Amino acid sequence: MAAGTFGEAAFLGILEGLTEFIPVSSTAHLLLAGHFLGFESSGKAFEVLIQLGAVLAVITVYFTRLWNVLVTLPSSARSRNFVIGILVAFLPAAVIGALAHDFIKNVLFETPVLICITLIVGGIILMWIDRQPLQPVHDDAMALTPGLCLKIGLCQCLAMIPGVSRSGATIGGAMLLGVDKRAAAEFSFFLAMPTMAGAFAYDAWKNRDVLSADDAALIAVGFVCAFIAGVVVVRGLLNFVSRHGFGFFAWWRIIVGTAGLAGLYFLG
Repeated sequence: MAAGTFGEAAFLGILEGLTEFIPVSSTAHLLLAGHFLGFESSGKAFEVLIQLGAVLAVITVYFTRLWNVLVTLPSSARSRNFVIGILVAFLPAAVIGALAHDFIKNVLFETPVLICITLIVGGIILMWIDRQPLQPVHDDAMALTPGLCLKIGLCQCLAMIPGVSRSGATIGGAMLLGVDKRAAAEFSFFLAMPTMAGAFAYDAWKNRDVLSADDAALIAVGFVCAFIAGVVVVRGLLNFVSRHGFGFFAWWRIIVGTAGLAGLYFLG
């Protein structure tokens, strides 16, 4: 049984959509906000299942390009390379996520101090990466080699620790591997689709016996709000990153993590 209101579900859905594709860890924001709001969902399913709304935001914004990939798959080596690259990058998270699911949900998701610390440490690392004089050699998110995609996928696995950030791990890892900022962010968008869809399906199955009608209603509200907010972010993030880099998000992480630690100390 969920313990929360539709207003809280809408707020958390908007928070998910706004933070899923920027390197600040949407999971950390949801878990910390839920902690201080007193919002609880069965098996922490709400926090995972509403992510599908953000996935649909990516599909909506990139529908034309994705459709073109689909229809040219039999004839285009570029389209096949793109699909293979995304699947290869997704594989490490699929395997490790399935094996470590219970530990992640029952231990890591329930440790707000760890979440705050990883937010701060991740912010410092992101700031360091953003300030490095990197010389990118890859500027097309759809033309990365399978070997490079696998390395980015391994970086994504770090995000199983709440607070690390899936987009932060993939974008930061891609940049260190020679991908420019814009292409790194775009590849992170595409990789989010199988990753979050897989997490949605697996978590829905694992929690099929504990989810109630109340849970479903709250998840539906959060899902819709996450979709709307996600569309806004996906449409604007690439231009922002191209002009300003990731310094703003690094400071955001540090401030939120510090505020979270202060809140835990004073409020519990």
